[in-house]
Amino acid sequence: MSIRPQRIVFKVLALGLSLFLIASCNKDDDSVTDETPEPAMVVPLSLVTINTDAQIVDEPKVNGNMIITAVDGTEQYDGRIGIEIRGSSSQFFYDKKQYGMETRDADNMDLDAAFLSFPEEEDWIINAPFGDKSLVRNHLIYNLARDMGHYASRSEFVELNLNGSYDGLYVFMEKLKRDKNRIDINKLKPEEISGEDLTGGYIIKIDKADGPSETTYDELTSFESSIAPPASTMGQTIKFLYEYPKPDEIVPEQKAYISTYFSDFEAALASDEFTNTELGYSKYIDVDSFVDFFILNEISNNVDGYRLSIFLHKEKGEKLKAGPIWDFNLAFGNADYCEGGESNVWAYKFNERCPEDFWQVPFWWERFLQDPAFVEKLKLRWSALRGGVLSNSSVQGKIDDYVNEIEAADAATKNFNRWPILGTYVWPNNFIGNTYGAEVNYLKSWIDDRLAWLDTEIRAL
Repeated sequence: MSIRPQRIVFKVLALGLSLFLIASCNKDDDSVTDETPEPAMVVPLSLVTINTDAQIVDEPKVNGNMIITAVDGTEQYDGRIGIEIRGSSSQFFYDKKQYGMETRDADNMDLDAAFLSFPEEEDWIINAPFGDKSLVRNHLIYNLARDMGHYASRSEFVELNLNGSYDGLYVFMEKLKRDKNRIDINKLKPEEISGEDLTGGYIIKIDKADGPSETTYDELTSFESSIAPPASTMGQTIKFLYEYPKPDEIVPEQKAYISTYFSDFEAALASDEFTNTELGYSKYIDVDSFVDFFILNEISNNVDGYRLSIFLHKEKGEKLKAGPIWDFNLAFGNADYCEGGESNVWAYKFNERCPEDFWQVPFWWERFLQDPAFVEKLKLRWSALRGGVLSNSSVQGKIDDYVNEIEAADAATKNFNRWPILGTYVWPNNFIGNTYGAEVNYLKSWIDDRLAWLDTEIRAL
């Protein structure tokens, strides 16, 4: 094999340059090190790769295939799915869509599957942080709720490749539903229409109507409170939606039971005997769950709190419980309307600030705080949580962990390259940061201010 002369000259020059550099680095010069800094190691997030057979729409679900690759590179799922766009305001206001999904078998029938840290199930949500530019609000509040002893949707940060294109950072989550690993209540059968069998389990929502119009409710899907929301000025009413059993599955006897239960609870709460442990509201509800539900909505000043995306559930033979919590992307200072961005207002007093909004807060919370026993429970629980789960260091530490996880994967940079919204207003941002770090710092500072304000206000109740 012949060697070109030019190549020999190049190698000699390169060798000479290398020897010169080595000699230079060996001089007694403290300002020069003999090692270059190692580049930061990129630790990937789990990767979700989805390819669909048709364009994804808001109903019906379209067929597709999903591969889930864990952080360690192992393939944890490779199979069929059905997927659709989900969300109410988000799908209209946000370019980055979120998706509802079910895992399916080869015949496109529902199939329970377990992967990552999730127990086996078939219904999933791929949540899309968009208006929440910190990327962590929902993930944070769900983890706080679980640390407080309640079920909340398990969630993991993932990156999504969709139909051949990188689509950014998402939060893979459990859909809220009746299941032994989710909302663990009795599977109510159509024939269970009397006695203790009739008493559970039920899931009821306070939310926008599920149909062509978000404000149009009917007797098939909902029932109505007889007590008007406080401070409202437009004749609004509170609607309760049948979530489980579904409206087309719940039988008349079950509808009558749960709607009467709510009516009796509200009547007792509104009565002069509402503080009486035998005649008052505590006969109907698990007060501790309502105390914690109050705390979670207040620490975040959730502008949707108490009035939208509200789940309540009742197990057979037990009292009504508040929760699980859901949908906090507009919380923690991330809304510029109805003082949703303020750290020094009560979330439960939303009606006083926005009395003309269609969706109002029920009278429950104002009334609870008129009961010395409820207030005492709240104060004791707040004090205990502030010494642990809700201490500043604990909450801030969680945020730091999440951000470190995201940044170690370079996922924030990639996400905002895909969706270049930093420094721009996205409805309903109360703060607009020019960098991801600024968004995170705003969230952390807002939480510190909020916790300090609540310390004072709860003590004064």
